[in-house]
Amino acid sequence: MEIGEATSGQTSATANAFSAGADAADLDMRTNQTAQGAVLADTRLDVAVHSGASTDLATLATGNGGDATVSGGALTSVFNQTTGPTTVTAHSHIEAPEAGVGDLSATVTAQGNRQAIGLTTAAIGGLVHQNNAATVTSDGGGIYGEVTGTAQFAATTEGNSLSSSGDGGSAQRYIIEQRNTADLTQAAQFTAFGSAAAAYTSASATGNLTNTYNEGGLLDVTNSQNNQAYVRAQATSSAYLFGAASVDATAIGNNLLAGEIGNEIVLDNVQLNSGGGVEAVASFEGNSGYDGAATATAMGNSAVGYACSECGGRMSVTNDQTNEVDVGAGAQTTVASHGRSASGTATAVGNSGTYYVSGHPSN
Repeated sequence: MEIGEATSGQTSATANAFSAGADAADLDMRTNQTAQGAVLADTRLDVAVHSGASTDLATLATGNGGDATVSGGALTSVFNQTTGPTTVTAHSHIEAPEAGVGDLSATVTAQGNRQAIGLTTAAIGGLVHQNNAATVTSDGGGIYGEVTGTAQFAATTEGNSLSSSGDGGSAQRYIIEQRNTADLTQAAQFTAFGSAAAAYTSASATGNLTNTYNEGGLLDVTNSQNNQAYVRAQATSSAYLFGAASVDATAIGNNLLAGEIGNEIVLDNVQLNSGGGVEAVASFEGNSGYDGAATATAMGNSAVGYACSECGGRMSVTNDQTNEVDVGAGAQTTVASHGRSASGTATAVGNSGTYYVSGHPSN
């Protein structure tokens, strides 16, 4: 096909979905979600000549998905999510070896359990239990003859994911328990270009993820994460002619991110990574161009917490991280003819904990 303006496509598949919200009122909620069947989301695009000035594809597969929002009230909640020994798969592929595109965004995301919470001038007391036994994989691929703008391909996989954001003087207190007992948690992204002005290829795989951010009052998080799955991220790209080409692969067994722009942050973090190991592989191969880079990062356990010194913020942290498996990362960049710069960076860490107080970090 040939498109003049734009091409877009969205594909989503979810075993169980739940959402709740309240405005200027308090909300007391209990949710129990259990997924036992396979989940598949698949997006495919074939292009003969041109897919337009912009092309946007999004693919999402989720075992259990939950969303809760409160504005001007208090949320008291218990979230229970369980995914059994099945498969959650997201697949996306673009086949355009002799075709062109202007700007391109193609994302493919797979999540065993996902819970998202949003607060505006509100408070929450939450208990979160997430248990994933499903093999969760995202697989993205793309071939284009010519990219005249910017192409971004991204594959993301999470066994368990909790995200929470509060603003306008909100306060948050959580007790979180995440267990990923699957055999495999994997993200893979592969791309190939005849010529590309700018091409970015990434893959990110995480066994357990807790991501909390707050502006205002207290952020208090008790976080317990146990990953037993083999976590793997692979990103591979090639281009005969390239301007800027970047490939990034990130694999993490357990990951905690917590930030407070306000009064106080209290963190009690326990992370155990065992079972199958963690691996990240990134590679780029080009013939002739300017800047080519490949970066691979693998971590058994990672925790980052920060508070704002300009806001009078205080931080109290207890951190316990144990990694019992191999962690490996590999990055390779090859330019056959000539280029301005070529770099490859590989980082493998068993346990990483970073806690700091700074001026006014951005979300």
